[in-house]
Formats: sequence, structure tokens, C-alpha cells
Amino acid sequence: MTTSKTAKQPKLRDLVAAPLDFERPIHELEQKIEELRGISDAHMGDDGLASELEPLERRRDRLLTEIYSSLTPWQTVLVARHSRRPQFSDYIDTICDEYVELHGDRLFGEDHAMGTGFARIGDRRFLVVGHRKGRDTRERLACNFGSPHPEGYRKALSKMKLAERFGLPIVTLINTPGAYPGVGAEERGQAWAIAENILEMCRLKVPTICIVIGEGGSGGALGIGVGDRVLMLQHSYYSVISPEGCASILWRDGSRREAAAEALRLTSGDLIKLGVIDEIVPEPLGGAHRDPDAMIDTFKDMLVRQLDELCAMDTQERLDARYARLRAMGNNLTPLGEAGSS
Repeated sequence: MTTSKTAKQPKLRDLVAAPLDFERPIHELEQKIEELRGISDAHMGDDGLASELEPLERRRDRLLTEIYSSLTPWQTVLVARHSRRPQFSDYIDTICDEYVELHGDRLFGEDHAMGTGFARIGDRRFLVVGHRKGRDTRERLACNFGSPHPEGYRKALSKMKLAERFGLPIVTLINTPGAYPGVGAEERGQAWAIAENILEMCRLKVPTICIVIGEGGSGGALGIGVGDRVLMLQHSYYSVISPEGCASILWRDGSRREAAAEALRLTSGDLIKLGVIDEIVPEPLGGAHRDPDAMIDTFKDMLVRQLDELCAMDTQERLDARYARLRAMGNNLTPLGEAGSS
């Protein structure tokens, strides 16, 4: 199916989500602001009430700045999982002038947790691949909560090979808690499929941009995460395992997830220092879930810039830079005992 569209904004603001625990002071302040604004509107914009709004709004912005400039790693994980955060379909439906979805791995079947399709922004054409999580219960079940099966990774690879044949750049949007670990997935070669994707993505001759937009969980993220440029949204996370999984394995106590998140060094700030990612994409004040429209606009500007930069490079120069980038990964690691002090 070919879809041509004019720019439209996702209806993320209509979604109702309980505030995160550390956001409650902000939420309470915003309730007061909304009450005053409603009274002001009822009184035809009373100047006295309007003057009371300004200091409250300034206080809210200061509070947002204070809280979001000092998020703990675990709080960052919670923000990355927020239900109102833009997902794969929100970006594609809004920033792309045209999108043609591609289905199936030609081996087993269709995996709705992995989206693939040809896209266009202006005169820039590319393949987009990304994890789908879904929003309501029906969608989440259909998308397996963003955890692809092996057929999802095989579909992604086959479409990336197709894009390479056509000389089209590849953009991947990463947002998964991890690849599905069920018995059926293992029987159909989950580990093999991810390993093959990692190998083949290293060899792709076309420009490849990988962007963590929410959760970047383990091999599930790496299966579409090898490229010329790897970027993260400011309040996303990228890790070898979820904090809960790490705590359960190391200490046999999932409640120690906050300590695990600290040890994993999974935030965008940690990973830019370690050289795992190339750039942090800034989010609106208070996170992408507070202003999805602004986040999507920023995302589009970033994507257009990255596509233009990579497509302007000589192919061999770009491949040499990719190889050097991958070989240098880990050079900035500190000894395990020093991880907490960095």
C-alpha cells in the first residue's frame, strides 16, 4: 500500500497517563495552572488572574529543568518507557511525505513487532526499519509489546538488502525491551537471526543511521543497531539488559533495579562518553512525552541533516569511517571497579 500524506500531528496529547512518581510535584502545579486558566477564561481573560499564572508557569518550568537535568538512570528508564512517548508510527506518519510498507521474511511469516518500508521526505528516499510497541492492549498484543521474533529480524535484513540493491539509505528506529525469548523464537533461530543481522549490517554499502527513540534493550536493539551513525534521544536508554533483568541475574532480586540501572551506565550521557553513540538528540523540556509535536519536529530536522551528511560522503570513505568507529568501541571503558566513580 502506498500512502501519500500531508504533515499531521499524532494524537498523543489525547492519551491519559498517570504522572511518574518524580513528576508528581510538576503535575500538582500544572493542575493549579489549569484551574486558574479555566477561571481566567470564564472571566473573559481577567488581567488579575492572568498575572497570577505567570509566576506559576515560571515555577513549573524551573521545576521541570531541575528534575530533568538530574534524572537518575532508573528515572531515565521510566521516561523512555512512557506511554505518551512518540513511537515508530508517530514519526513515520508525521515526517514522511510517502511511506510504502513491506511485509514478511519470505521464510516463516509476518512479525508486527518490526516495521519496514520505503519512505520519502521531500526528494530524500530511504528504507525505514523500526520496532513497534503498540499503544492499546490490542496493538500491544499484536506487536508482542515490541519484542520481535526471529522472522522480524529476518524481515528487517531482507529489506535492508533490498535497499542496498537500490542504493537507498537505511534508517532504523530502535525501541524494544529486547528480542522475544520464548521457546518458539529460540527454535526458529533467534540468536542466529540477530547475529546475522549484526554481521550483515556491518557490510552494508549504503548509508545507515540508527536511532534509539525509547528503549534499547540488549540484542533486540543490536539486531537493527549497527550503522554509520548511532544516535539516542536524550531520555532514552541503551543497555545490554534491562535493569530488572540485570538485578534478577546478579543479585536474584528484581527490586534492586535502581542499583542495576546505575551500574549499567545506560543513559545517553554515559554512552556518548563511552563512544558507543555519536550524538544525543535533545528532547523538549520535560521529555518527549510532554511535547510530542516538538520532539517530532526536532527528529525530522536531525534526520534530514544526517541523511544529507552521509549521502554526501564518498562510499569508501564512509565505510572506512564505519569500520574505524566499530573497532574503536570500548576504548573509553574504565575498569569495572571504577564504573561508579565516573
